[in-house]
Amino acid sequence: MTFFTSDQHLGHRNIIRLCSRPFASIEEMDETLISRWNAKVKDSDRVFVIGDLFFRAEDPERMLKRLKGRKTLILGNHDSSWTNKVDLSRYFEGVHTMLETSDGEHSITLCHYPMMTFNHCMRSFMIHGHIHSNTNADYWSYLQSHERILNASVEVNNYEPVTFAELVENNRIFKASSRIVVTHEAASPRPTTRWDELKRLSDA
Repeated sequence: MTFFTSDQHLGHRNIIRLCSRPFASIEEMDETLISRWNAKVKDSDRVFVIGDLFFRAEDPERMLKRLKGRKTLILGNHDSSWTNKVDLSRYFEGVHTMLETSDGEHSITLCHYPMMTFNHCMRSFMIHGHIHSNTNADYWSYLQSHERILNASVEVNNYEPVTFAELVENNRIFKASSRIVVTHEAASPRPTTRWDELKRLSDA
């Protein structure tokens, strides 16, 4: 079985507030994310981690030892905060900034950041993270309309790794629920959004 996931931010206390995660403490969040991961993933399963597995974690290796599966890491913007603290070869079969691969049925481009175009974009898929569940940025209308660009962030995927089929369905539901009508957009300045606050405080 092959799974996809991103943006756990294990160890990052402020992500609970910044992304409105349903956890009362960092301890609850970390334990829930690890437990939900291990409830689905077996040691023989492949897991593509599409960036930002940890941020500000005091002991990332302690948690890495608990995560099941044959893991491949796609580096995200926060992964530089921990990747020099552990021997990555002990926990990941590969580490990449971007990867073109297949799950056996679909051609897939993996990158932490969403890409507007990618190899064989009319018949393959692009799986990303980074944006969490943000729908306020200017690029959202394009991502929302593109059924082959899929968001693996845990906020969109029930805080657990998901199969390709689950990823497609979760994105379908998320994109459909995010459809809003904006009027007079050009006549007034863009208001400050939660994502603006997230960007400002992402290093807090």
